[in-house]
Amino acid sequence: MKPKRKQRLILVSLMVAGVALAVTFGLIAFNQNIMLFQSPSDVAAGNMEAGQRFRIGGMVVDGSVQRRDTNLDVQFSLTDHASTVPVTYNGILPDLFREGQGIVALGKLDDKGVFVASEVLAKHDENYMPPEVAEALEKAGKMPGTAANYGNTTLVQP
Repeated sequence: MKPKRKQRLILVSLMVAGVALAVTFGLIAFNQNIMLFQSPSDVAAGNMEAGQRFRIGGMVVDGSVQRRDTNLDVQFSLTDHASTVPVTYNGILPDLFREGQGIVALGKLDDKGVFVASEVLAKHDENYMPPEVAEALEKAGKMPGTAANYGNTTLVQP
């Protein structure tokens, strides 16, 4: 093999190896930072390990919100109407957060099976629901209707 051709082959080999190394590092970083969505049924079934970060979505259970007077700790339960998961959060909740509301929370499970949220996201208007939450509620057969009520009168049927 001529020296010029040998030099080009080494250069091309080093470039291919460099690109392969960069792709490998990128995939490792992407895999470590990926955050999967889980429904309360998935979490209750034991599909998630304690300490692994993920997103959970569902409806806030009526009567489950408990706030502390001394700090920003909030405890509530999240359901997809098939299973319920207890959630704790330390921080200021979104203005649209309330019981019976669809939310998505980011965080991880502790050793006791309680979801410790680092961020809570609430839907932004009356008709919007995160697609993952809607899919989980449809699977459970508990997708709420879109009826508009005023007092005891139903104005719009779902």
